[in-house]
Amino acid sequence: MIRTSARSAVPAARFGALGLAAILVLGGCSGDGGDPNAEAAEAAENNSSSPSVSKSFDPTGSASPSATPTPTAAAYKPATAEGPAENVPLPVMPELAKEESAEGLKAFATHWYALMNYGFETGEVEPMKQISGPDCVVCGNVYRLLGNGYDEEDWIFGGELVVMSTKTNYVVTSKGVYQVLIQIRQDPYEFRGPGGLLYGENDGVEGTTVQMIEATYNNGQWFAHNAVTIQ
Repeated sequence: MIRTSARSAVPAARFGALGLAAILVLGGCSGDGGDPNAEAAEAAENNSSSPSVSKSFDPTGSASPSATPTPTAAAYKPATAEGPAENVPLPVMPELAKEESAEGLKAFATHWYALMNYGFETGEVEPMKQISGPDCVVCGNVYRLLGNGYDEEDWIFGGELVVMSTKTNYVVTSKGVYQVLIQIRQDPYEFRGPGGLLYGENDGVEGTTVQMIEATYNNGQWFAHNAVTIQ
């Protein structure tokens, strides 16, 4: 890819329509047959391994244990303006998020955003795809943004999403799904490239916004069929 300057090397269409608005606003209202009470609800309430032991030879005939060092995992390194994040740990779904309950649904929603953050740090979206439907509005925008942000050797610096609160009426809607509201904010982020290139910046969300996930529970796990922005 040929680049001539920090800001003009990439066509405006590459990032212009894929900023935070694409993730947090494009979803609009869910509208199509959801539970109006659930959709109108306000999202205001909150929510080592031991070293192995081997036996060493003792000339007296007794065996004495000696510690074998445990391999050390590579240290996590967050992204900077000079380079992408390294050794980012994949979020592990908490046990609560596997429960078929209101609290389980809220924990699942929080984990869903943890996987989105993982994508912002790595460009990898497969973990999020595994628990999201193909028609998920927010998901589609995230996939496109990250695909562009991590093109070739490029990366995204910043953009962490923070879940402020979650709320659910935990009632099955006419569409056969449960709805959970998530109040979130997002840090500013930059689209970066090798050699100090800065393609663009996004202010994130200084306040908060509310999104809704529509999910079902089958075979011992939650699945997000759709996610939209409602406020």
